[in-house]
Amino acid sequence: MFTYGKFGIAALAALGGAEAFLTSTPTLSSSKGARAAASRQQLRMAQLPLQQVTGQSSMATDVLDRYMSLDTGDQVQAEYVWLDAEQRARSKCRTLSKERAAGPAEKYPKWTYDGSSTEQAPGDDSEVIIVPRAKYRDPFRGGDHVIILCDTYDPEGNPLPTNTRAAAAERFEKDESAKPWYGLEQEYTLFNLDGVTPLGWPVGGFPGAQGPYYCGAGADRSYGRAVSEAHYRASLYAGLQISGTNAEVMPGQWEYQIGPAVGIEAADQLTISRYLLNRVCEDLGVIANIQPKPIKGPWNGAGMHINFSTEDTRKEGGLDVIKAMCEELGKKHDEHIAAYGEGNADRLTGDCETADINTFSYGIADRGCSIRIPRDTAAEGMGYLEDRRPASNVDPYVATSLIFETTSKATAKK
Repeated sequence: MFTYGKFGIAALAALGGAEAFLTSTPTLSSSKGARAAASRQQLRMAQLPLQQVTGQSSMATDVLDRYMSLDTGDQVQAEYVWLDAEQRARSKCRTLSKERAAGPAEKYPKWTYDGSSTEQAPGDDSEVIIVPRAKYRDPFRGGDHVIILCDTYDPEGNPLPTNTRAAAAERFEKDESAKPWYGLEQEYTLFNLDGVTPLGWPVGGFPGAQGPYYCGAGADRSYGRAVSEAHYRASLYAGLQISGTNAEVMPGQWEYQIGPAVGIEAADQLTISRYLLNRVCEDLGVIANIQPKPIKGPWNGAGMHINFSTEDTRKEGGLDVIKAMCEELGKKHDEHIAAYGEGNADRLTGDCETADINTFSYGIADRGCSIRIPRDTAAEGMGYLEDRRPASNVDPYVATSLIFETTSKATAKK
């Protein structure tokens, strides 16, 4: 468990919790004895585990396991997950019979929640309806328990303005024959509970330069592997098409890949994978940050590269279709950038394996381009493209459907 040790009060100051701590120390006497007592108390506080310093209680998981192993008979817990106004996952749980829970998501009952508490409805008309869309096994409860992905509607049945899934599903349904495949590379940065110190970084300082951390091993270069491994296993258990994971270039930064998955399923699975990541981090006492540039300066940002192909790009002559798609993507560069996540300008600078945000480019095996055409694709004359512009916090429904919409013009010109 992370402790502050020798960093002492400087560590607390970096946390922003030092002020409250210092004002709680004895100050009534200026005597040497009182000052010594205060120093001892400061030292004890500085050595506390991070969870205690930040007000997070440390819970005994072995005690929780006693209850989680209890049999629930013919009842199932169904965790309903939806996205709030900031596209962050919210959830609540309900009990269903095993018989009812055995069916597909479409057979699950609709539910409601207080939209005024998620900035999606006014207080005087706060009920938001959640409609089940996809079903996954629950890796936290095990057994027959499930996670249900939902989207959000007003009482008249209209999608909320924040429900981007509805429009994406409609777009994919218009041209199912194209069979769009997606591989989504979700990068994230692990932070201590102070919210400002990446995992493995010295409090108030910086680690060694980038280089040894990418796909690295060892306590001096790999920080947070437990999160990556736990999330990987939880995703497999849930039934997600997670295809891999690796440590990234910046220390404390990781990536996992969802896909290949078809159409709306890719964004659905990415959404649930983010939820699982946050739940794993909740259990392990760290924060998963998906901001595109969490640390300023010469440190790699975080993206969500989107690998994309259609039936036309995966067959003979596909490379020509891919190049035509790149031309269409270039025409809509500004529109795509606007949809590819907040704070992306801090990441897309032309440095740290990114293209400049103001310039569109594509090339073979070039990670400094907006769109990379893999070398294998170029050699085989068919395959996929990689859009490297989306930020790690991008809305997957908006991004995947927009790529499909824009590139469909290239297919139509064939």
